[in-house]
Amino acid sequence: MTFKIIETFSGIGAQAKAFKNIQKKNPEFNYKVLTTVEWEIGAMYAYDLIHHGPQDLSLYEKSSKENLISFLEQYNLSADGKQPLKKGALKRMSIEKLKAIRHSIENTNNLVDISTVHSQSLPEADLLTYSFPCQDLSISSYWHKNFSGIAKGIENRSGLLWEIERILKEYKKYDQKLPRFLLMENVSAIQGPLHLANFEMWQKELERLGYLNITYDLNASNFGIPQNRTRTFMISIFKNDLTPLQIGKINEFFKLINLERLTDNPTIDNFLRLDYSNSQYFKEALMSTPNDTPSRRKIGAKSVRLADGQIPRNNIAKTITTKQDRFPNAGIVIHKQDFGSKKMDYRNLTPRETFLLMGFDESDFQRLLDYNLSISSSRKMLSNAKLLKLSGNSIVVNVLEEIFYALITVNDSILQNNFDYLQYKQAPHKLVRYS
Repeated sequence: MTFKIIETFSGIGAQAKAFKNIQKKNPEFNYKVLTTVEWEIGAMYAYDLIHHGPQDLSLYEKSSKENLISFLEQYNLSADGKQPLKKGALKRMSIEKLKAIRHSIENTNNLVDISTVHSQSLPEADLLTYSFPCQDLSISSYWHKNFSGIAKGIENRSGLLWEIERILKEYKKYDQKLPRFLLMENVSAIQGPLHLANFEMWQKELERLGYLNITYDLNASNFGIPQNRTRTFMISIFKNDLTPLQIGKINEFFKLINLERLTDNPTIDNFLRLDYSNSQYFKEALMSTPNDTPSRRKIGAKSVRLADGQIPRNNIAKTITTKQDRFPNAGIVIHKQDFGSKKMDYRNLTPRETFLLMGFDESDFQRLLDYNLSISSSRKMLSNAKLLKLSGNSIVVNVLEEIFYALITVNDSILQNNFDYLQYKQAPHKLVRYS
């Protein structure tokens, strides 16, 4: 059996990475990401490189620029993940960039715009994930007096949550098999006083569709990642075809496994790249060192120090956001390098380090560097700033792994009435296949 996945709001594919890690530890486990949905160009491009390797742009060697533009114009694409491309933007892109975008769409079966996705265009799947945009839920939105959140009918980015409701209702309308599992991830503010009523409305909608909801606030620092990053995850399990005994066992299982455990005490050592004799690490450190200005001095004075020179401190990084050269940031490193008198004595985390602190492997990040397309004499498809943004917008892979282990256990053993809790407790990361 193959565990089939639909990744909406897929970003750089943290969910796909988590399943890949599970398969490495359990070679008998098979999975397939059938479809992705992502409109931001940088994210879909990074997804393609991380999960599929270098692009073969020779596939489009006979395509003219006009043909490529005509193909891409059918999609609602975005350069920043917030606003759609302006009219004429595709025409200003190089033909190589247009090829790379098309490759990213076709190679990942990307439906691009969630608002145009319909259930009839989706394959039958075991799991649908939806990490919808957090812009209108986050603390920064509050500072900008944006209180819209996930209110139904509001045309903002976080309101795209309700597109998932529309799609699930289409499954019912057209008598399609609903995904057994759904997984939502977002900032914990979704359960705060400003947004809780709308979140509870969403939970009730899922219950009406036949889902059992289990909600957690999970911190990455409890899952082997030295980052203080708490996010809300909601597991939804379709229960209309289950017996009361099965539903009871599912509820008991999630109480017993205690996903909110506090057992790991990770340190920052293995996540920082402090060996500046490595020319690549030196280059990345220099690029992440801000200019000496009064505002940067204030930032440095207030920030958590993660290392002094080549000596890591046993601190846990603060939440990785989409930018590091500001406060609050995830933390700083006192580099003790001669970067010139106009540079600060500290640096921010490098994109490589932020990817590691999101649970990706160094080889994943290196792939992005090695195959990063040059789109002009001085510009790459993925800039330093874009890499930071992509990691900050992602999900910690380690947390997803634990959730997916639980879902696979429910799917392959509890629903087959063959679950041995003692055996699971002794080896929770060893998937036991039942006939």
